[in-house]
Amino acid sequence: MAMFTLEKKASEVIVMDLRKVTDMTDFFVICSADSDVQVKAIAYAVMEGTDNMGLTTWHVEGLAQRQWILLDYVDIVVHIFHKEARKFYALEKIWGDAAIETIEDKPPVKRAAKPKVVKEKVVKEKAVKAKATTTEKKPRKKAAAVPKLKKAQ
Repeated sequence: MAMFTLEKKASEVIVMDLRKVTDMTDFFVICSADSDVQVKAIAYAVMEGTDNMGLTTWHVEGLAQRQWILLDYVDIVVHIFHKEARKFYALEKIWGDAAIETIEDKPPVKRAAKPKVVKEKVVKEKAVKAKATTTEKKPRKKAAAVPKLKKAQ
């Protein structure tokens, strides 16, 4: 669910593991948005993404006010805050005993292809063949003889 928030450029996305802290829920996903329009867009992205996964939102709060939207999936509760509201409510401090994981939107890392292990002898043979083909002169094809035309008398 945290990844759905990143689709709409949510910031400061964290997942709090509350299993050792409370029975109320297992996880909080908390994120911030710069505007009330973005708060709403993130909420709809999460709801659409979870619907596509076959998960139903059990309860929604704050959709009209767009300062703090709560999406309750029973075992996971998603909190989408306007930045100012997040500072004010400070859920991370209230649930400070929970383990927190920061989620970031990182582009996939491009890795270089693994070099092929080739025996030294094979490499030398290829180098010799390559040198021979570049220094060898290829015979040119001779132009076909063009028959002479007789002048009309």
